[in-house]
Amino acid sequence: MTGLILIGVFFSLLILRVPVAASMGLAAFAGIVQMGYKISVFPTVFYAAIAKYTMLAIPFFILAGVIMDHAGISKRLINLANACVGHRRGGLAVVTVIVACFFAAISGSGPATVAAIGGVLIPAMSRQGYDKNFATALVASSGGIGMIIPPSIPFIIYAMLAEVSVGTMFMAGIVPGLLFGLFFVAAALLYLRKDKNLILQEKCSLHTRWQAFRSAVWALLMPVIILGGIYGGIFTPTEAAGVAVVYGLFVGVCVYREIRVKDLWAVMVDSFVSSAIIMFIMGCAGAFTWILTTSGVTKELTDLLLSLTSDRNVMLFIITVIFVIAGCFVDSASGFYLLLPILLPIIKEMNYSPIAFGVIATANFALGQVTPPVGSNLFVACNIADVTMKSLVAKVWPFLIAGFVCLLLITYMPWLITFLPALMGMKL
Repeated sequence: MTGLILIGVFFSLLILRVPVAASMGLAAFAGIVQMGYKISVFPTVFYAAIAKYTMLAIPFFILAGVIMDHAGISKRLINLANACVGHRRGGLAVVTVIVACFFAAISGSGPATVAAIGGVLIPAMSRQGYDKNFATALVASSGGIGMIIPPSIPFIIYAMLAEVSVGTMFMAGIVPGLLFGLFFVAAALLYLRKDKNLILQEKCSLHTRWQAFRSAVWALLMPVIILGGIYGGIFTPTEAAGVAVVYGLFVGVCVYREIRVKDLWAVMVDSFVSSAIIMFIMGCAGAFTWILTTSGVTKELTDLLLSLTSDRNVMLFIITVIFVIAGCFVDSASGFYLLLPILLPIIKEMNYSPIAFGVIATANFALGQVTPPVGSNLFVACNIADVTMKSLVAKVWPFLIAGFVCLLLITYMPWLITFLPALMGMKL
């Protein structure tokens, strides 16, 4: 009975267009009342979902991303990539993916990556003859790489829920993130191969490339410092987030001098709002998951899925379909809290690496950011480019297809995910 109330309230509120986090919170509240618990249980489980030391990394990485954006990092990364490959046919499309990969290693967030690079690259591509909707779709799709290449906020959430190492998750995300980038580049170049409207720019001189590199070197050092410090045993992922904030402030204030004292208030407000949204989502999702587990609904759903098939490959496909559907409606944080209690026992039953599963689940939600009706990257990109959602969705399909092919590749060849952590001697 509790399960029916939970699911019924949740989906009814979604149909009424209540935000996902609020829907989960209200459904959890209804479940608590129905099961006869005191109302005070809700704030207790809400707080328990976010009161984790590991979670401190999330607001710090968000703050670091906002600082680096205000510091002009994205602009310098774009100039460097453009100086190296911008003269080739489809060069700016390649630049977009390259810069998305680099900025992903700074922000850890898909929408943040879209916001940082979209304002510069979409107008630049339009001036060089690229279809504006195509350019916007490429930026929105490439932004999803921000969830896969470390440091990644979804990886931190998954690691906490699945009780695995954040550092191992970060290492496992490197190769899949680069693979997604390569697949997006291939999809873009294939789409542009017969486009006669493209305007090719002149090849930059070695001096221009050197100047662009000198300007961007501080940006390039940031992921090296963060990941190198983690894997070198100098600091933990949570401490690395704090180091990223200090480094970002140093670069923005002392090196590039694009952040002034009066700008710090806006930087803090941006990061506080983003952090509060994520923490609210996690708190409500945590309460919802607690009720699902306490009422026994989670176990019933797990047993139901296990009864469908004993074939590992078929089960992986079913799980992928579940994640794809969920990614169309909920964000990664809500999806993890909702689905991991049901699916993780199945993964362990199949002796499938929880590290590989975490990367695959995150990649599913990364693609979900560019699938309607709730694609956060699409909404951010639409606002930046001033295009309609309908026209944008028509151009995003090549990248969705490329992404799903890459997703199936890493799902059925998990060694692509695990070989790098195994090489480093990490526990899988």
